[in-house]
Amino acid sequence: MYALFVGGLNQLEVLESMAKAEDTYGEVAKEFQSIVQETEYFGVDYRTAIRNQAMETPSDELSQFLTDMLSIVNSGGNMQQFLDDKKDKYMRTAKQQQELTLETLELFGEMYMTLSLFPLLLIIILVIMSMLGNADDVMLYATVYGLIPITGAGFLVLVSTVKQDEIGDGYLSPADSSARLDDSRKEGLLHLGFVESFVGDHGVFDRIKSREGTYKTKELLRRPHYFFRDFPLFTLFLTVPAAVVLVGLAVASGSAPTSWDGMVDAPVWGTFIWVYVPIYVVAIPLAVFHTWNVRSRTAVIGKLSDNPRKLSSANDTGQTLLESIETVSDTSSGKLADEFAVMHGKVNYGMSLKEALVEFNNKYHIPRLARTVKLITKAQEASSQITDVLSTAAQASENQDDIDRERKSRTRMQVVIIVMTYLTLLAVMAILKTQFLDVMAGLTDQASSGGGGGAGGGSGMDFGGGVDPNLLSVLFFHAVTLQAILSGFISGYLTDADIVSGVKFVVVLQTIALLVWMVVG
Repeated sequence: MYALFVGGLNQLEVLESMAKAEDTYGEVAKEFQSIVQETEYFGVDYRTAIRNQAMETPSDELSQFLTDMLSIVNSGGNMQQFLDDKKDKYMRTAKQQQELTLETLELFGEMYMTLSLFPLLLIIILVIMSMLGNADDVMLYATVYGLIPITGAGFLVLVSTVKQDEIGDGYLSPADSSARLDDSRKEGLLHLGFVESFVGDHGVFDRIKSREGTYKTKELLRRPHYFFRDFPLFTLFLTVPAAVVLVGLAVASGSAPTSWDGMVDAPVWGTFIWVYVPIYVVAIPLAVFHTWNVRSRTAVIGKLSDNPRKLSSANDTGQTLLESIETVSDTSSGKLADEFAVMHGKVNYGMSLKEALVEFNNKYHIPRLARTVKLITKAQEASSQITDVLSTAAQASENQDDIDRERKSRTRMQVVIIVMTYLTLLAVMAILKTQFLDVMAGLTDQASSGGGGGAGGGSGMDFGGGVDPNLLSVLFFHAVTLQAILSGFISGYLTDADIVSGVKFVVVLQTIALLVWMVVG
């Protein structure tokens, strides 16, 4: 609002711009829609509409903001100075809220370290009880296949209540956008974009559509990795059937155990076929292409703080925004500078600057980028001299950079805690298997071969009578495997607030578990 105000818009135009920015600001824009709709459809003056919304909004902060703004409007005060002060206040508030969120996540990390070790302690107790002849297999199964998944899933839900996702999906959909811009959002495998609007009018457009479809198909077959980079989840259409076929072939050939007794006889191989092969086939391509997708998109915001500063300086010399974009693209390097050059070329070929900016944003669809582009597109509609707007956008981006650096630093520590907790659990399970179960099973065998001819022999038989080392090896291996899956997804969600980001952690942690159990299991 401050940036739009210094860009030359009046109070009503700023309110209307906020109301139309639902694709960027979500529920906040809907609050301003209520103000605008009251003035347009019910004949209420905008002062009364602001007062009504201040009383009705469920947000205490927004209510206070609207009340303070109303006092400035009624008194004829300096609205620009008011918004400038509020801007600084909410930037400080954003950092404080980030600090509180990170402290809460640190507390959750310490909780998880404790809670994730509880199933391990329970398993140890149940194993000892089974050795004493008080075996309860149901409790052991419930701990491995029930308690461990519930603990991990519960912690993931707990983190999601604190970890805030960014507002919006990063796409901009202006109300006055052209058919070309609307069709570009739909473009994909089944929609060929702008040409779809003209199909059926003349035969030439039908031929264009056919050739466009042929061209896109050839491009997909020639460079399928770029398609999967842009749409990582589409890898599932290939990998899931492939995983099913591989497991089916293993079952048909008799390589995979098809009963629980078979799993107990070959714990590592059976689990590898039924769990690890499907996960590797599905997760590795998804992790690779998702990571590539995120890095290719986020590379554009690497200089999102510097380039608006350069745009502002160029604009301050009297250049128009388009000329400023050309200057920055010629004198800068990086992905954003390259995109500026593309935007300048599109405008020279007849596209409006606003549509070029929106199309550029939708190519990367990053919520943070969308907020900056929305700001610039609205301001440049009012004037081509928007130095203050660009400076404000750069300042907001720098503030976001500070918050992101702090978040990455602190969440990295949380991920380290979770991974180290998992490795500790894995090490304890491996030691329990090799140094305790195997030793006790050996003593039991010696006692049995001794013929039970004495009090000591009888005692040994009774002590180890309830122990099946192979069964416990399967349960231990499945426990660390489930823990690897859950720890991986939690780590990914903590890092990026995206559950798919955890796939790469799952692959790494499971590989460690598999290698360890190939040695001890």
